[in-house]
Amino acid sequence: MTIAPLMTRLTSLATLTVPLGGQQIELQEIDYETGGIPLLRVRIREGRRFTVFDIDPGTARAWSEAMRAWAARQADATPPGY
Repeated sequence: MTIAPLMTRLTSLATLTVPLGGQQIELQEIDYETGGIPLLRVRIREGRRFTVFDIDPGTARAWSEAMRAWAARQADATPPGY
């Protein structure tokens, strides 16, 4: 008996490089062929080390709102060119 592998489709959404540390951040959408909710994969590369989070839409929304609020409070502290 042959068992078909579970297939996923990864779609790159954005790639960012942190100017002060050089870390590379990639955001990918994960769609599973078998159904279920799509997830957001956050891949952070620091040299040879990778940190990967697969998060659901609700967590992504809360995270993005927290980051947006923090960034808005820091608007005056951001050096020109960033």
